Amino acid sequence: MIPSTYPAKEEIARLTARMLLEIGAVNFNTDAPYILASGLPSPSYIDCRKLISYPRIRSTLMDFLTVTVMREAGFEAFDNIAGGETAGIPFAAMVAERMALPMTYVRKKPKGYGRNARIEGAMSEGQRVLLVEDLTTDGGSKLSFVDAIRETGASCGNTAVIFYYDIFPETEKTLGDHGVALHALCTWWDVLAEAKAQGKFSANTLAEVETFLKNPRKWQEENKPA
Repeated sequence: MIPSTYPAKEEIARLTARMLLEIGAVNFNTDAPYILASGLPSPSYIDCRKLISYPRIRSTLMDFLTVTVMREAGFEAFDNIAGGETAGIPFAAMVAERMALPMTYVRKKPKGYGRNARIEGAMSEGQRVLLVEDLTTDGGSKLSFVDAIRETGASCGNTAVIFYYDIFPETEKTLGDHGVALHALCTWWDVLAEAKAQGKFSANTLAEVETFLKNPRKWQEENKPA
């Protein structure tokens, strides 16, 4: 069912941040930074996959994501909702259900046997596809999914995520140059503000995380593993 009422964008961001903090999806550790897939350190880490285990929160956030996309992209803008393997699949399914649209998913690479397909489900030429994922950092991983969708003859000019890092200035340009608009519920800045408001984590931890968010490349260079 498509939600008919929803809060303002700023309140959606605050509530999303609050929910992520409530379920422990937000992790800050300045003493022993997390190592990202890039091999670089980070004092912050977010795990949106945890949301699928919290029915009330996941339902609310999928309502938020649906209305955000419709408000920013249009109420009749899509014919198909595609999830990126693997984290985007459950969220795409829930958004597709709300929008009463077909759902598909995109593999990171061909599975190597059978049809050797990257698109699973029914996607056809001319369809307007929304790519749904859990989060985006610098936007780069979205491009492969978008290209796989476009190879079917469908179009993909929008991607929707629950969480957007919003600390790497090249992200929206990377997506924009590829003809993709980004729609997101909240960012690290929203999470940091809510963590401060709630008194979550120590003042020193929050200060160090803020230093990272303001200049992540510099912080990573200074804190690289030996």
